[in-house]
Amino acid sequence: MKSQRFALALAGAGLLAATVASVPAAATGQADPKPYFVGKTAQPNAAKAATAEPCESAVGVPTAAGTMQEIYSIPGRPPQADSLEPYKFVGTRANATWYGAVNAAGTQFYYYGLLLQGGSLYRHTTYLPADESKSPVPTFKKVGTGWSSFKSIATSNYSVAQPRHAYLYGLNTNGSLYRYQIVGTGFRALGPLPGFRGFKAMTVISETATYDTLLMTTNAGALWTVRIPVAAGAKPVLRLIRSAGWSAYESLVVQGCGTRGGSLIVAVDHNVQTGYQFAMSKANGAATAITSYGRIPGAVFNGVSHVSLTTHYDQLVGE
Repeated sequence: MKSQRFALALAGAGLLAATVASVPAAATGQADPKPYFVGKTAQPNAAKAATAEPCESAVGVPTAAGTMQEIYSIPGRPPQADSLEPYKFVGTRANATWYGAVNAAGTQFYYYGLLLQGGSLYRHTTYLPADESKSPVPTFKKVGTGWSSFKSIATSNYSVAQPRHAYLYGLNTNGSLYRYQIVGTGFRALGPLPGFRGFKAMTVISETATYDTLLMTTNAGALWTVRIPVAAGAKPVLRLIRSAGWSAYESLVVQGCGTRGGSLIVAVDHNVQTGYQFAMSKANGAATAITSYGRIPGAVFNGVSHVSLTTHYDQLVGE
């Protein structure tokens, strides 16, 4: 089996210093460790060693059959894709971002995140073995029920400065968007935000101290940003980026690109199991620039949803 690129990148970068603290198996937004991958954080004073590296989309593909696969794509005409071997996971129907972390000794790499199976919410911790011939080992913990009517979930994780926060967003079939504060291993419901009937795919594109921003599509094909202030009772701010052209996509995966808030997007059409890659400027309503690189060849996007593979400190600043 090919090694997981996340573990190789961390080990090869030489950035696993003794200052690294233990990383929790959930995005708590409360008592986070110091960054282990300093060059890729959004901190104002962070080293910028990684800025010269080419932008790359890292997409997780959890399937209904109970497997997980990593697909990496570099933009170009056409994009270049590298699909790692699938490994055993668990059958799911919706998934949120996978965050990469490392233990205090720098010897154990793992991903963690949230998923829906039936009407239940689970947290997974997926350990990456040091022996590259062995498959990752996922573990699961049930953390809630009552999720049958949710069709999509997404998480934010603002960890680079105070005040830290982490939220779970759930798009419900009743037309409302629900937000939950992640506190330790628990969740605090913050109530529904109405007005999202007809929305389909969503993912987080920005995480700041005062707001999160979701990137969302509608059944009719529109592409929107939805800024959700952290302040209690504040109303979301919706801005239309494109009025048409995005109806085919059931999954959106976003990673930051460059130093000015640009983003790489992989949009997936589940019907044909195909991903399409886009580059987007910092989101600014209809003035947002979008470059299409077209279909990603040589990769099968057969997930029930598709998720970003990122790190605990790789903050999104796309809006």
